[in-house]
Amino acid sequence: MKEKVVLAYSGGLDTTAIIPWLKENFDYEVICCCVDCGQGNELDGLDERAKLSGASKLYIENIVDEFCDEYIMPCVQAGAVYENKYLLGTSMARPVIAKRLVEIARKEGAVAICHGATGKGNDQIRFELAIKALAPDIKIIAPWRMNDLWKMDSREAEIEYCEKHGINLPFGTDSSYSRDRNLWHISHEGLELEDPANEPNYDHLLVLGVRPEKAPDEGEYVTMKFEKGVPTSLNGKEMKVSEIITELNKLGGKHGIGIIDIVENRVVGMKSRGVYETPGGTILMEAHKQLEELVLDRATMETKKDMGNKFSQIVYEGKWFTPLREAVQAFVESTQQYVTGEVKFKLYKGNIIKAGTTSPYSLYNESLASFTTGDLYDHNDASGFITLFGLPLKVRAMKLQEVEAKKN
Repeated sequence: MKEKVVLAYSGGLDTTAIIPWLKENFDYEVICCCVDCGQGNELDGLDERAKLSGASKLYIENIVDEFCDEYIMPCVQAGAVYENKYLLGTSMARPVIAKRLVEIARKEGAVAICHGATGKGNDQIRFELAIKALAPDIKIIAPWRMNDLWKMDSREAEIEYCEKHGINLPFGTDSSYSRDRNLWHISHEGLELEDPANEPNYDHLLVLGVRPEKAPDEGEYVTMKFEKGVPTSLNGKEMKVSEIITELNKLGGKHGIGIIDIVENRVVGMKSRGVYETPGGTILMEAHKQLEELVLDRATMETKKDMGNKFSQIVYEGKWFTPLREAVQAFVESTQQYVTGEVKFKLYKGNIIKAGTTSPYSLYNESLASFTTGDLYDHNDASGFITLFGLPLKVRAMKLQEVEAKKN
């Protein structure tokens, strides 16, 4: 009986060419696994394609709700944004995909897992760190790093290789953007984006929405409710998280929300330029932040901001299955106990405009914030506070004056 390998399969040209390549170079039985994180119609026809390419079996694993509840929401609650812009759409999907690949490998008794990530990107790190953490005994095969065996360096070469092995599928040689899609976002790299001097061709590029200039001239109000940091309803209708993100994607795309153009620092040491569409995610992150402003105290917000930056780095670098991620997430979860309430905002031409926030745990006190004097705050108390708070500054200035006087 042949040994088995589980291939992370998308149905694209790269992973299709890998199927006969694995059989030819390792004599493995190839089991394909496509993990559905909300790719939409990209999954159409995959079963037939995998079988025609020589795979013995194809798993299509729908993990959309697990992805939303256990990976997206911790990042939302942490306020995790990499380098101030990137909402981690690809980064946080990789560990849940790797987890399911390991589960299928265990089920099938496979000795190896293969992925089609290139040797220049972040995904190879994310996949492999997750597999090492969950299944240290399973071999990892990365064709693009195996220069002695992987000789295909272009789409044309891959198509030719497939045809030689009797795989005649409708893959074109036309160049297009390199994209990654799931329920949270879609990323675009390549073509004119490879030169940061070029403006993105948004009319050609965008998939989930429109440019703000093409958004409706009328704004649209949206209301969301949260319970302990988790969204529970949208515009008065109770929904699970995946359904809320789906609806927010439609609303955000319609109004030109969540389009970013970024030159980011990859883990492998190079800079890369990409455009990300995250319409629903951008709205959800902003709504959650809007509610936190009302219920978190100053010191917690300051520390949480630092933890959010740390969490984004952890996720971006593929370190999901680590004690550090668990520890930071535990801190974040402790801050969410009172992040409950309702958020209202208006979407208008790429903007998310506040329209009111309420919470039973709001720390905003109108009598304190008002310019009138209330029972809780005596203006005269500020004098002593300022004296003590400013004491280090005053002592330093006095010392400098003293030194200067001695010089003269």
